[in-house]
Amino acid sequence: MSAVPTATMTKFGYPRTLVAETPHWAVLVRPKQPTLGSLVVAARQPASAFGQLGVDAFAGLQPVVARVEAVLRDVVGYERINHLMLMMVDPDVHFHVIPRYDGTREFEGVTFPDPGWPGPPALGDAVDPDPAVLDRLVARLRAAWDARATGTGA
Repeated sequence: MSAVPTATMTKFGYPRTLVAETPHWAVLVRPKQPTLGSLVVAARQPASAFGQLGVDAFAGLQPVVARVEAVLRDVVGYERINHLMLMMVDPDVHFHVIPRYDGTREFEGVTFPDPGWPGPPALGDAVDPDPAVLDRLVARLRAAWDARATGTGA
């Protein structure tokens, strides 16, 4: 496991956007939000292919995904959720987690539509919240993560 963040983690704002870390995964708020609560779940070890991750990383992914889904259900109230592995630009293993909903969601006075609903997410139509709103979103998701503590050591 890497003691330093991967290039992909850094690109998505680590440590500022960090919601949670486990031994193998970092959960980060996407600075540009295709929908409210969009996250990146990034491997903490450098790996450019999913199959390069160790067995422990795969085993540790399930509780992270389950908790991410529960947290986003609580905070966003999504109708569907998309987990996308799009590693064309950012080299390290990571997933984009996009909560999906019909209509809009509001946070801190900012409206977050889901312009791709009901089709594929419109990643290019992301809301770029100002730094203060982004910080409050990170704090809200961290609090929800902590409230969902399961003791699994994921």
